[in-house]
Amino acid sequence: MWFKTLHLYRVHDLPVLPLRDLDACLADQAYRPLGGSEAKRIGWAAPAGRGSQRLVHEINGHRLLSALRQERILPASVVREEVEDRAAAKGGSLRRRERQEIKEQVYEELLPRAFLRTQRIDLWWDTERQLIAVNAASRARAEDVLDLLRQTLGSLKVTPLATKVTPTRAMTEWLRQPGQRPVWLEIGDQVQLKSTTGDSVIAGRQVDLDADDIQAALEAGRQAARMAITIDERVHCVLHDDLAIKSLRFADAILDEAADAETGDDPTLRLETDFALMTGALRGCIEQLIDGLGGEAQPAAATP
Repeated sequence: MWFKTLHLYRVHDLPVLPLRDLDACLADQAYRPLGGSEAKRIGWAAPAGRGSQRLVHEINGHRLLSALRQERILPASVVREEVEDRAAAKGGSLRRRERQEIKEQVYEELLPRAFLRTQRIDLWWDTERQLIAVNAASRARAEDVLDLLRQTLGSLKVTPLATKVTPTRAMTEWLRQPGQRPVWLEIGDQVQLKSTTGDSVIAGRQVDLDADDIQAALEAGRQAARMAITIDERVHCVLHDDLAIKSLRFADAILDEAADAETGDDPTLRLETDFALMTGALRGCIEQLIDGLGGEAQPAAATP
């Protein structure tokens, strides 16, 4: 269950709901498979898997929730081809309204036979710091889970975590001035540099980020849009310009500690052990990263 991606959000003005009450709320929005005519559905599932009934786990104020998102994959090209065939059978020249009616009919008929795609999206809620991190491939999928949580709780005011210094500015300065890098920071071997207009990109993997050609690109006005970094020798990741943290990898010492933990064949104990070690490492690293970006900024949407 080790997270691979973090989309970070600040929670505003929300009292911490007792665990029993939260569990009951989650049960009301529990996942169920798609019906034949449904295109997509999202609901809460047990983080420990099918053998568990628990929808939330809490370790030292850190809560773990999991959502399942299922959708039917019906390519637009398939629908378009069927519409054209049916239109041709009726003479080909149809009014727009008639063609739209055929399209709706085709979609309704083909949808139950479409392939299903199921995604699991994990959410970590640090109730002490009122910070939420979503392990999702994209911000859109993270927002789907936050919408589900908002519906579950009745209300939820969150904003993407923002810092006083933008990640782009900080990463660019870390590359330009090695001597000014925070002591906890180690740069990696992956970078993406964008022009100021954003229409030209230079990307490199397994490259020396202190090399002369990188400096030349910076001198030409390019800025870092993403960069591989290591935080406090514990977490390796790629920091993006929107503060997303991707390609997460944890230090061997942390993974070894997890492997050596006595959990037997208990999947719940295994999950909670890994979750405790993961959040223990990430919590401090996120604080260091925020501090390195000038501290947290007050989002306009949350200003009284």
